Amino acid sequence: MPIRLPARSDELRTLDLLTPREIVGELDRYVVGQNPAKRAVAIALRNRMRRHKLPPEQAAEVTPKNILMIGPTGVGKTEIARRLAQLSASPFLKVEASKFTEVGYVGRDVESMVRDLVEAAFDLVRREKQAEVREKAERAAEERLLDLLLPPPQPRSGEGPQPPEAAEGARQAREQFRATREKLRQQLAAGQLDARTVEIEVQDRRLPSFQILSSQGVEEMDVSVKDLLPGLFGGRSRRRSVPVAEAGQILLQEEWERLLDADQVARQAVERVESSGILFIDEIDKVAGREGGHGPDVSREGVQRDLLPIVEGTTVTTKHGPVRTDHILFIAAGAFHVSKPSDLIPELQGRFPIRVELTPLTEDDLVRILREPRGALLTQYQALLGTEGVELSFTEDAVRELARVAMEVNRTTENIGARRLATILESVLDEVSFEGGDAGPRAVEIGAAEVQRKLAPLLRDQDLSRFIL
Repeated sequence: MPIRLPARSDELRTLDLLTPREIVGELDRYVVGQNPAKRAVAIALRNRMRRHKLPPEQAAEVTPKNILMIGPTGVGKTEIARRLAQLSASPFLKVEASKFTEVGYVGRDVESMVRDLVEAAFDLVRREKQAEVREKAERAAEERLLDLLLPPPQPRSGEGPQPPEAAEGARQAREQFRATREKLRQQLAAGQLDARTVEIEVQDRRLPSFQILSSQGVEEMDVSVKDLLPGLFGGRSRRRSVPVAEAGQILLQEEWERLLDADQVARQAVERVESSGILFIDEIDKVAGREGGHGPDVSREGVQRDLLPIVEGTTVTTKHGPVRTDHILFIAAGAFHVSKPSDLIPELQGRFPIRVELTPLTEDDLVRILREPRGALLTQYQALLGTEGVELSFTEDAVRELARVAMEVNRTTENIGARRLATILESVLDEVSFEGGDAGPRAVEIGAAEVQRKLAPLLRDQDLSRFIL
């Protein structure tokens, strides 16, 4: 049956099998350098697993050792945290501290980050549960789809025994129906019926909703009329004519909703957040500093004070239930160009006892970033153009020249780290990407001379390079 399913959660290695050294090794596949930061997060992750093996009374006293990453933009702070969450299958959320305001100001309050993390955990658990019942849901959706393509025969009405001729005819009709159904099943699996349309009854989801502005934030108080008046909207549905492929997706979603217990998913999501959630707070340096003036920055210390109870441990009300934040791992990051970590309020500084400094990238680091990590930039462009028959390759001199130019532009303009490589590559490959497969399958080799030819005009004009590179 041609139905796309989510990735299985068991494809991820369990945390119990990974030592800190192995965690660093896994992170090395995605992030170049920055070993002190990798060691810090590996130890924090391993300690989380160790805590689960303690007696409950002792485990409750062990709190996560939150991490403060200090380093310029584009050196891998966010990537380390994101890959760490993927490695451990933990609920993960990245937020920017500069987007929050203290209570009483217009904007999002800091508790919303916990609610968003619970939503991320709910989606994560739901995908895992869907993978567990995928075969059962797939079979049920397939049978329902076959019923739409070939409705089963209606049972004979009336009483009394059938004449032998009628009974034989009914038996032959049943055998023919089964044979036809099996033939349709094979065609359905082969995708030969995808273009055929069927009429299907779907639940009407176009229901009105409204929002209530309260002290908890507008994102928490989103209420659907269907939730308030289930008897009024519960059975409303409509019939649609859709292609077989789309009908299969709709039926599969309905089977998943029928097989999954939403309350159980919500409970497990809350438990997952409380025991293994990771909150990455970026741009923490933007709210560093003490009160002392007027204007839009007057609430920076207020944001820190609102953030403090979340990091210390409190209960946040969400639509899936109350969530304790005592054992959520908080990873904060910032460049701290203008401010410094000591500008944070002392109470918040104490809640991030582990501090690691990420070093600026060197030219050799940029060369490695272009080639070594899984999903490296050069590999991405080669795969993209390979879909149109273009075999793209880069000489060693070209890779080195790309890294040199990126370092030069970072030095003369704003230093955005490895992100500069994407803008450099787009400028170099502009012509090749535009032509694509128009000239047919071919091999294209990019050398150092080609890189210099494409970038020399931009490097000569500093004003232009500020806008393009």
